[in-house]
Amino acid sequence: MGGAVGKAGSPQKAWIPETKIETKVVEAMRRRETHGSSIKSFNSIILKFPKIDESLRKCKATFEQFDEDSNGSIDKEELRKCFHKLETAFTDEEINDLFETCDVNEDMGMKFNEFIVLLCLVYLLKDDPAIPQAKSRIGMPDLEATFETLVGAFVFLDKNKDGYVSKSEMVQAINESGERSSGRIAMKRFEEMDWDKNGMVNFKEFLFAFTNWVGIDDNEDEEDS
Repeated sequence: MGGAVGKAGSPQKAWIPETKIETKVVEAMRRRETHGSSIKSFNSIILKFPKIDESLRKCKATFEQFDEDSNGSIDKEELRKCFHKLETAFTDEEINDLFETCDVNEDMGMKFNEFIVLLCLVYLLKDDPAIPQAKSRIGMPDLEATFETLVGAFVFLDKNKDGYVSKSEMVQAINESGERSSGRIAMKRFEEMDWDKNGMVNFKEFLFAFTNWVGIDDNEDEEDS
């Protein structure tokens, strides 16, 4: 996980990306945030959960295709083959970075939920001017609308457009929905996202929390077998 430093004007701490991929994700999110988001409330995100869940589950066949030894996870070599088949222009170093970034259990194998997070990061990075060949090349065009919804949800939450969501931004987003007990709800949601407890949530942390919210977790492969 990244280190932390004090953030100007805030007692919270900001994430320092440890890898080039994490840096690119933050930069790509900041570029994306200049376009704004069509999402206007946290409630509207929640209402999309069933549709998002259905969409994400459709890439299970793709996951199984790349899990060549059918052991329920994708290793580094299988991931390299996956990127080759998807014709994405990533270097071996970037593929390794993506693998290590998304292998949150550090078990050298990428489970289904980790694979979904990786695909969404690739979708965000496809707009990186340094890798123009990756644009619309993740091989699953039907998923792009879903990934765009997830990007838009993060943009909505990140009020100051710095590439991270703070606790106060989460409170503000929930309050805009006008829910009772909104402060408690915001804190619960934020704690579910802030895995490293540094007070700031990056896009990867948000994605892992989101897969849990819609019911996809790292035991998915065992449950569906």
